[in-house]
Amino acid sequence: MENKERDKILLSHGSGGKEMASLIKNLFLKRFGNPILNELTDSAILEVRKKKICFTTDSYVVKPLFFPGGNIGVLAINGTVNDLAAMGARPLYISCSFIIEEGFDIETLDKILISMSKASKKAGVKIVTGDTKVVEKGNADKLFINTSGIGISEREINLSKKNIEPGDKILINGGIGLHGIAVLSEREGFKTNIRSDCAPLWDLVKRIISKGGVKFLRDPTRGGVAAVLCEIVENSNFGIKILEEKLPIPKGVKSFSEILGLEPLYLANEGKIIAIVREDEASSILNIMKKHPLGKDAAIIGEITKENKGRVVLETLIGGLRFIDRLVGEQLPRIC
Repeated sequence: MENKERDKILLSHGSGGKEMASLIKNLFLKRFGNPILNELTDSAILEVRKKKICFTTDSYVVKPLFFPGGNIGVLAINGTVNDLAAMGARPLYISCSFIIEEGFDIETLDKILISMSKASKKAGVKIVTGDTKVVEKGNADKLFINTSGIGISEREINLSKKNIEPGDKILINGGIGLHGIAVLSEREGFKTNIRSDCAPLWDLVKRIISKGGVKFLRDPTRGGVAAVLCEIVENSNFGIKILEEKLPIPKGVKSFSEILGLEPLYLANEGKIIAIVREDEASSILNIMKKHPLGKDAAIIGEITKENKGRVVLETLIGGLRFIDRLVGEQLPRIC
């Protein structure tokens, strides 16, 4: 029985944790691998007539479809915009494909489309193509959306893990775990004031990369901050130390996490960006973040170290050290 289970796709294969990393490495890269895909960045960087184009795609299966702070449509627009922004690319065009279950309410669909239209205008992108499929009742869970996006780099900037070196600082633009707790609360009927942080990040990213000194960016969605940091140190000749006292964990997220036994570092975010920056520019970039509406709670949460190569270490409030690993299993499925 156990052997049969290992031969099947599990929910944990979509968690952003160890199982998902293994699936990508041992199946998708094995069959599709090429120098561009092998980089496993948020967007593929393509050279087209000497222009640097970024291209990305993502699918959204969040449950429930509506949650405090957003819905599946807003999530789809902002998620794709942010995958482009994380590569330093101005988002320009988006495609939207819908897989709709028979019997889905048209008024609800229109409500989602209206919010997508507003979100795309706010993010400065145009929806330029799409597709619609309807499947028999019971063959899907209401509505799934796939979006692809194209963006263009407006300046010569090289955001790559290869640039990172000991001494660099790690910044995040605000409170972590808000999206994960907002969706979980709505799904389970918990009373809370927590709203998803779902938001387009390009304007914030544009400002910090204009300053210079930014070496790497990544939005910590599925798998949360922990997944991004573990991915950064994987096969690297350096380690990461983060400080528990510096982590911007909102009080509500902390309380819910303690009650439900969740680790905030693994909770999904949809309006956060992790930036690895040069030590001498860290304070300036932090100030730029704090002046932006999406960065008022920004913080320097840690640094790149010579010690603990290939590992992420959390220094706790009492001075202890705890290794942070990729998530094993599934903390919250259907979160984005």
